[in-house]
Amino acid sequence: MLKPSHMQAPTKLTGVDAAKILSRAVGGLLALLSIAMLLPFAVAVANSEKEQWTYLTLAVIGVVVGTALFLQKSGDAKLRARQVFLLTSLCWLSASLFSALPFIFAQPYLSFADAWFESMSAITTTGATVIVGLDNLPRAVLLWRGMLQWLGGIGIIVMAMAILPFLQVGGMRLFQAESSDISGKFMPRSSNMVFAIGRVYILLTLLVMLLYWFGGMHTFDAIVHGMTTIATAGFSNYDASFGHFADSPFLMITGTLFMVAGALPFVLYIRALKGDVGPLYQDSQVRAFLIFLAVAITFITLVHGTRGRDVFDALIHTAFNVVSVVTTTGYASEDYGQWGNWALMVFFYLMFVGGCTGSTAGGMKIFRFQLSQLLLKKQFSQLIHPNLVRVQSYQDRRVNDALLGSMVAFCFMYFLLVAFIALGLSLFDLDFLTAISGAASAVSNVGPGLGEVIGPSGSFASLESGAKLLLVFAMLAGRLEIMTVLILFHRHYWRH
Repeated sequence: MLKPSHMQAPTKLTGVDAAKILSRAVGGLLALLSIAMLLPFAVAVANSEKEQWTYLTLAVIGVVVGTALFLQKSGDAKLRARQVFLLTSLCWLSASLFSALPFIFAQPYLSFADAWFESMSAITTTGATVIVGLDNLPRAVLLWRGMLQWLGGIGIIVMAMAILPFLQVGGMRLFQAESSDISGKFMPRSSNMVFAIGRVYILLTLLVMLLYWFGGMHTFDAIVHGMTTIATAGFSNYDASFGHFADSPFLMITGTLFMVAGALPFVLYIRALKGDVGPLYQDSQVRAFLIFLAVAITFITLVHGTRGRDVFDALIHTAFNVVSVVTTTGYASEDYGQWGNWALMVFFYLMFVGGCTGSTAGGMKIFRFQLSQLLLKKQFSQLIHPNLVRVQSYQDRRVNDALLGSMVAFCFMYFLLVAFIALGLSLFDLDFLTAISGAASAVSNVGPGLGEVIGPSGSFASLESGAKLLLVFAMLAGRLEIMTVLILFHRHYWRH
């Protein structure tokens, strides 16, 4: 006797079925990236660039291959929760590898290691670059770099959400795996929330583009820098980074404000647009983030402003660079490494902070520091009053030991990964400052490191290929919250 349809046992997922589902997801992502590549092609045609047909050829190949993979039949099987980790990593790996092709076959004609570094840096919104001579590059490649960072911010998550429902994969799982969003699920369907975030993302992008253009940027610069600002990504069209516009206080202030905007939880913007503005300024994470920025900017400005520099000018540059590092954007208005050894130490610490959860920013995120404070209070209380039982809460939610334990594990693995990457970089004869700051910058997705080689006025071009590939892994692990990638190296993950 057959059971009713609602009582049917779930379809058993075989290895072949899982591979088909994974390949369909990757194929759909590649097809969408290929369609996006038509925009640089159009720019190349408009500017009579000789590599215009390279972009069209790669776009056509990507659409054909991606569509073929996406149209595979995978039946009614569904991925298990733990397989979403593999799906997430595969999507980012395949996207970064495909996105590297224009850097190889068109100007600037990079090597594979350099091209993969550049594309991974772009799509993880890290902002580190190996390209020197940005001022003279064709507009098509500059646009492609900016688009990759914009897609890597939140756009690529929205694209994935458009594909995954067809594959019967829980969309919120992927969103949580990529952005560690702990905000409440206040909309009836997760897909509705993701598309609402996408609309907010586009709205903020258009707004900052308009303000940049109004402030004096050329239209093309406003478009590219608008994308990389709201994505807290940091690629610029110039070797001097945002320092190219350092003589315009309006542009500097605009960039500072929108880097902050990109580092705030996007779900709060949705609530604000629905008339619920309170959480945008009442949220404890947002308040802690803004207070931290204010304290850091004030402290550095007081020291920096006493060195024979106009206080207002020092305030603007300090605010811009502090916000850029804390939000992991990676812009630089000037080489803050020249502000003194104390500045190097302060900016090194700032690399680890990050923005709010559910934003485009990387780093450890402010909420983890707040949870660490709760854990520290608990330990002090137990030392003073061993029998005291206290219920801890965060944003009116109970915080249990399991959550605190996972936070401790993440922080431990975060600093262990930074130490491991720094040790690996030292094998390539890099000095201590370059190795440790490069590792911290890559894992935190900040962009520039510290020192003469990879500092705000330098680039990663001079590093050996092995060091760049090591940083590629660090950028991927940092963007996917470390555990998503490292769990794939656990032997038990593949046994069941």
